[in-house]
Amino acid sequence: MDAFHSLDWSLVQAFLSVAETGSLSAAARALGRSQPTLGRQIRAIEDQLGVELFHRQARGLVLTDTGAALIGPARQMRAAANAMALAAAGREQRLEGSVRITASVAVSVWHLPRVLAAIRRQEPRIALELVPSDRSSNLLYREADIALRMYRPTQQDLITRHLGDTAIGAFAAHSYIERRGLPATPADLALHDIIGQDRETLLIEGMQSYGIPASREMFAFRCDDVATGWELVRAGAGIGFAQRSLGQRDPLVRELDFGIALPTLPVWLTAHEAMRRTPRVRRVWDLLADALVPAMDLTR
Repeated sequence: MDAFHSLDWSLVQAFLSVAETGSLSAAARALGRSQPTLGRQIRAIEDQLGVELFHRQARGLVLTDTGAALIGPARQMRAAANAMALAAAGREQRLEGSVRITASVAVSVWHLPRVLAAIRRQEPRIALELVPSDRSSNLLYREADIALRMYRPTQQDLITRHLGDTAIGAFAAHSYIERRGLPATPADLALHDIIGQDRETLLIEGMQSYGIPASREMFAFRCDDVATGWELVRAGAGIGFAQRSLGQRDPLVRELDFGIALPTLPVWLTAHEAMRRTPRVRRVWDLLADALVPAMDLTR
């Protein structure tokens, strides 16, 4: 039992990361450590426990039966360590330090720079970290302190606030309209170049809900990065969809009217309950809430 009582948490982290990513190189990137360091830590935890945790194969590391059996307890240790870190962070009373914010690429590129610049002017002792990502960061593991989501998170121990809804519109560059004309109905879209998604299916599902027989093949341009997709619209490549608050401010494009109301997206602020209590996170949360409603032209 002494080996377990003195088990170094960093070794358990190394074991979990390699088990979940399948290779030393991927685990090293995830943890911000070097690959040789990860290799030494895996050997160290195996020596300390007196068991073999991985089979070494040409394509990476595969869990042994013993390693697989230890995944559950290791994840429980990680959850306990994260709970301790969150509880400690929640006791921090200074209005200074870092606040890490994650939001979609679209919101990060088009709305947050001006908002965060204003927050920094008001609170110069708070450093702001912005993580543009369309992947859902895990607030329970401190991947971010505040998340801006286009859906309501359902995890326990999270505080959420619905800021409002952002309207979606269809847009085309004036140069495209001069060349191809205006579609008058949803059925007319089949005669035009549409800028859509590659692997993501959100746009296809939304179009199908309006009776448009959409499929990936109908898109003349396919790109899952929304910022790049919008630049394709502005360049006159085709018709695309974006937040109305973005498109209506852009002189290069015109909003299109198909005679139907396009859906809206809800905007939610989210933070872990413990982190939300810290003065710096609470202050940035409040400033974000006040600024994003007008910045994104949200309706309530």
